[in-house]
Amino acid sequence: MTTNKRQAKPTVKRLRGRPRPEDVTAIENKLVDVALGEFLRHGYGGTSMNQIVKVAEVSKTTLYSRFASKEQLFRAIIHQQIDFLAPSAWLQSDVGPLDLESGLKSYANHMLELSLQGELLGVNRLIYSESHRFPELGAAAAEKTELGIKRISGFILDCARADGVPCKDPEGVAEAFILMLRGWYVDVILINREVSAQQRSRWVERAVHTLLAARSDW
Repeated sequence: MTTNKRQAKPTVKRLRGRPRPEDVTAIENKLVDVALGEFLRHGYGGTSMNQIVKVAEVSKTTLYSRFASKEQLFRAIIHQQIDFLAPSAWLQSDVGPLDLESGLKSYANHMLELSLQGELLGVNRLIYSESHRFPELGAAAAEKTELGIKRISGFILDCARADGVPCKDPEGVAEAFILMLRGWYVDVILINREVSAQQRSRWVERAVHTLLAARSDW
């Protein structure tokens, strides 16, 4: 009688060496997520790199080889949020690009809606409450503002070409628009005011109409 024995598969040992790209990305994403959670719980000033190492359960070498400082971690958080807020879809309809008025309203409503909730709101509160002590927070936020201005100025220029209406200073108009949104947003979060979607939409309507009223001077 022959007994068939299942042969054990040889153990394949993974050779040590450079980590795979997907492993590096996973580690970096984990560190950013942990840092975000700690910043929101304890504040930027109240969070240390040692604390992040402990919560993430990684070595200091792992952390510092990817992010040399809290500032770099915070900038990574901001860049992650910038990617999340990429407005290309907000300036489009099912049949193509939106017109200037519709596009500005769409951008403003989406941006303000998302920025008034969750982690985006938490990070913005952190920036406004601690940037006077940590200028790097303001610098990181300025990067987000500059990118918003660049995106909107490009949209304004595209609309100017499509409409045959010259625009001498698309960046200046975009800056005015972005800072209008920021002013309203800061007012809302500083006094912790509850705003309905209808109230937000009405304000956006007025702001965009006011901006467009001066289009001949752009």
